[in-house]
Amino acid sequence: MMSHHTYYPEPKVSKFLFASKWMAPIWTVVRVYLGWQWLTAGWHKVWVDGGFNPAWIGPNANAAGGFLNGALAKSTGDAPTVAAWYGWLIEHVFLPNTTLFTNLVAIGEVLVGAALLLGLLTGVSALLGGLMNVAFLFAGTLSSNPLMFVLATWLVLAWRVAGYYGLDRWVLPWLGAPQGEGFSAARRNLVTAFRRLSTRAG
Repeated sequence: MMSHHTYYPEPKVSKFLFASKWMAPIWTVVRVYLGWQWLTAGWHKVWVDGGFNPAWIGPNANAAGGFLNGALAKSTGDAPTVAAWYGWLIEHVFLPNTTLFTNLVAIGEVLVGAALLLGLLTGVSALLGGLMNVAFLFAGTLSSNPLMFVLATWLVLAWRVAGYYGLDRWVLPWLGAPQGEGFSAARRNLVTAFRRLSTRAG
């Protein structure tokens, strides 16, 4: 029995918004902004007064405990703002491992921020940042999390071009990932131009 494969081409609008060289500069601005937000948030936790902050980094780190207890309290009462199932997770998974999650949050924010600023594996970095935003939102904290989550989602969609003006320009082709619309031709034209200049110079 022959197998049949159905191919659905990417809509032109989607390709233009999330995979074209024309949108790459815009996604670069979004990426740098989001990366800076994560890096500064994490750096203020990790580094204090010329050294690592023991409240966030190390075997005795427990700074996230107050946040978790506050979120747990919001899951009970007459008008809870935190879902009961998430309150159960906080009580039975997060709080017993407060030190681990405190370190993960602080280091994770710094790494996600640095990766986004460098344009390194932008789609994966934005996804991990978005997951942290979701965790904070589930815990009843709004702040800048909704905006950051939306921007992270857009960067995940634009992963082919969002890091082009960054390390992904070389990392993604090396990994064999598909390139954005127009970048292959642009790279060939650039190589051809350099070859012509070198030939004339010789």
